[in-house]
Amino acid sequence: MIKKSSSKTKNKKFKLFTATTMALATTAAVVVPVTAEVNNPFTDVKPGSSHYEGIVSLYNQGIVTGITSTSFKPNQNATRGETAQFIANALNLDTTNVTNPGFKDVPKGHKYYGAIAALYERGIIGGYGDEFKPNNLLTRSQIAKMLTLSFDLNLAGSAKTKFTDVNKLSDTNTKLYIQTLVDYSITTGTTPTTFSPNGNLTRGQLATFLYRSMNQTGDSFEIIGIE
Repeated sequence: MIKKSSSKTKNKKFKLFTATTMALATTAAVVVPVTAEVNNPFTDVKPGSSHYEGIVSLYNQGIVTGITSTSFKPNQNATRGETAQFIANALNLDTTNVTNPGFKDVPKGHKYYGAIAALYERGIIGGYGDEFKPNNLLTRSQIAKMLTLSFDLNLAGSAKTKFTDVNKLSDTNTKLYIQTLVDYSITTGTTPTTFSPNGNLTRGQLATFLYRSMNQTGDSFEIIGIE
C-alpha cells in the first residue's frame, strides 16, 4: 500500500532533493536551459523539436548518450537497461560499490550492471523473478513509477486524472504515479485526454521526462507539444 502525502506536506513547487534522497547520497545536477554554446552532435535532434532541450541539456551533463556519436534516435523505443543507466546518471549514484541483485541476465560484466544494481538497491526498480530483462522495452506507465520514486515526488492525492485511458486502468497505484507526473508538469499526455499508459516510451520522451523531473522549479521551462 502506498502512503499518500498529507495536504500540509504536498508542495507542487518542484524540489530537487528531499531528505530521503540526500540520505541515499544522490546529487542530481541542476538542469539549465539549452543555450547556443552547448554541444549538439546529434544530426537527428534539431533545434525547435519537442525533445531538443531535454536531450541536448542532459547530453552535455553526461546523463544521456546517443545510439552512435552523431545519432540519438529520439523516436526509438527505450529499453529497461538504458533507462536505468540514464536515471542512475541523473541521480549521480555510485554504480561501482553496489550489491549484486542476482539477475541472471545482468552479470557483473553487463553494460548496465552497476546502474541496475544501484536502482534495485534503492527500491526504484524490480525484476521478473531472477531476471531483469534489460533489453525489454519500457512502457509510459512504468516510467511514471520510476520517476516518482527516483526523485521522491509527492504522490498524487487522487487517482482521478484528465486521461480517459488512465482512468480505465484497474491498478490504483499506476494511476497515482501517472497523476503525479501531471501534478509536476512532467507530462502533458499524448493528447489532451490520453496518456497511452501501455504505449512504449521513446528515447526522446525519456530524455524530456528526466529533464523535467530534474528541473523541478515548475515554471522554468516551456512545454512544447505533447509528451
